[in-house]
Amino acid sequence: MTQTMPPPGKGFFDKPPLLLAQALLGKVLRHRIDGDIWLSARIIETEAYEKTEKGSHASLGFTQKRAALFMPPGTIYMYYARGNDSLNFSAKGEGNGVLIKSAFPYVDRMNSEQAVSIMQTLNPGNNGVRPPHKLCNGQTLLCRSLDLKVVDWNQKTLQTGRLILDDVGYQPERIIQCARLGIPAGRDEHLPYRFIDHKDAPRCTSNPLTKRQWREDVDYRILVP
Repeated sequence: MTQTMPPPGKGFFDKPPLLLAQALLGKVLRHRIDGDIWLSARIIETEAYEKTEKGSHASLGFTQKRAALFMPPGTIYMYYARGNDSLNFSAKGEGNGVLIKSAFPYVDRMNSEQAVSIMQTLNPGNNGVRPPHKLCNGQTLLCRSLDLKVVDWNQKTLQTGRLILDDVGYQPERIIQCARLGIPAGRDEHLPYRFIDHKDAPRCTSNPLTKRQWREDVDYRILVP
């Protein structure tokens, strides 16, 4: 049986983005749909963003679309990435945030295997049924599988009974730290602001451990929380 822990409180998000990005690993994001059906996924990969670096949206200045990043820690910032929904949380410090990069479907007493089937219906893929390990291995795939949309959640906060972040008593034993993905050249693409649960590296968007010519302590680091 899954160990039940108190859910993270409001103060959980009041951390600098690099610390929050690591703290989010292992937490379970749950979204309730159609009455009592919960869709759940355990976070395995995150990216931190600071207002002071060029890779962040906030570095481009305040706009109404980016307002959530300037709101209290834990405010949901959702935007469209190549036309699809993407989920972030604001962190400590104006303009700072963390992107939920990928996750893995989570099954326990709160939901069931039926929930995974629903996630597969929401996110079918090009060739029919998408396998569970491919359902949430990307920021937009995660949102599609959990039925999270910009129009519903941007600039809002987690809500008991609708959208929650659960602590299920799991913490990564090791964390991979490396550069973020998709940052354009010249926009601080070198910053090691991406964090991955070492155990789930094969399920993340791009596994640093299998990249040719990538070396530990040069291209990536292994952190022990």
